[in-house]
Amino acid sequence: MIAPAETLRLLDGPRPADGPESLQSHLARLGPRPSHSGGAFIDVVDRAGLRGRGGAGFPTATKWAATRDRSRGNAIVVANGAETEPMSAKDRALMTTRPHLVLDGLLLAAEAVAAKRAVVYISRAHDDAAAAVTAAIDERRAARDLPVPVTLARAPHRYVAGEESAAIAHLNGGAARPTMVPPRPFERGVDGRPTVVNNVETLAHAALIARHGPEVYQRLGADGATGTVLVTMASAVHSAGVHELPGGSTVAEAISAAGGATASVAAVLVGGYFGRWVAAEDAWDLRLGIDVPLGAGVIAVFPHGRCGVTQTAALMGFLARESARQCGPCEHGLAALAGTTAELAAGRAKPRDAERLNRWIEQIAGRGACHHPDGALALLASGLRVFAGDVSTHLRRGRCDRDPSPLLPAPDWTGRRG
Repeated sequence: MIAPAETLRLLDGPRPADGPESLQSHLARLGPRPSHSGGAFIDVVDRAGLRGRGGAGFPTATKWAATRDRSRGNAIVVANGAETEPMSAKDRALMTTRPHLVLDGLLLAAEAVAAKRAVVYISRAHDDAAAAVTAAIDERRAARDLPVPVTLARAPHRYVAGEESAAIAHLNGGAARPTMVPPRPFERGVDGRPTVVNNVETLAHAALIARHGPEVYQRLGADGATGTVLVTMASAVHSAGVHELPGGSTVAEAISAAGGATASVAAVLVGGYFGRWVAAEDAWDLRLGIDVPLGAGVIAVFPHGRCGVTQTAALMGFLARESARQCGPCEHGLAALAGTTAELAAGRAKPRDAERLNRWIEQIAGRGACHHPDGALALLASGLRVFAGDVSTHLRRGRCDRDPSPLLPAPDWTGRRG
């Protein structure tokens, strides 16, 4: 039996204006959630080639298998919908339109790893997503379709709170701060139990794989990639917002799907604030998730006429403010880098300051207690390289003749902690 084409992609079906899809509509469109004995579904997910959509792109089946090996029926599964990247809207779009697809994937993961309970983790800033998921959980409970208890937890409004180890720390009653120190989640996570944390998009893909099979999922991708990807297209495009593309699509194809650029393009930020700047002439043929990590699923198109130095300085200021504040490289190193980049943007830097930035990047890399410093360093290093002409002009003349107002958001969340 061939699946209807309108059921193969995550965002197929009712549009956002119609509100969250109800359980009744979800079942009418996709049918009931398939069940798999034991950990059999892990092999299905492995054959589909599903990788995480939360940033790292780690093979989902490998993560599930490691958790199941230690579960003994006591594992915990966490659906990570914190989405703390300022420009990203893909996870919210999914949760507010397809909450039951996310819950299907969560319950399939719970079955696969022999979990005793499941949690959906959503930022305190995203009330619309929390309301949609809460209503969907209530519908499932009324329909007696919750084989394990599912609860909702709200993440603090912090950039680092969405990282999986930070989520586990918060769910255990601590501060939402990430770490690279073992044990890893599959060894000991929430409540000290083996834990698997998956991005909500990853789980929604698993729900479609369960219905259509790994071969269909593989065919949805392009150029060796599998499935589809949700991408938030931002800035200088005609149709900004969330778009669903075949995995392996190029940057040029993503921009075309968003209606094309609204102006001549100088650079593209791929992956969000933990991604990297790429010069326009080098960006078009890059394949998302293959040649360049998709990260938080953001592609921001930066036009000519805007100053790349001031934009990079604004983003570095945001990342420094959102420091995990648990080691010197993050708290003091990022502050120094952000401050010097701001001086460069303001035209108050000296030639040795550019040399100092590059030296600090090398000295700080790999020395943080978590990945936050390295993510910020990668962004800054790419900005200094791609906008080298603007950097040189700022050092010679104080400022360039481009528009200095930042185009990409760099919010100050320090007064909204929770």
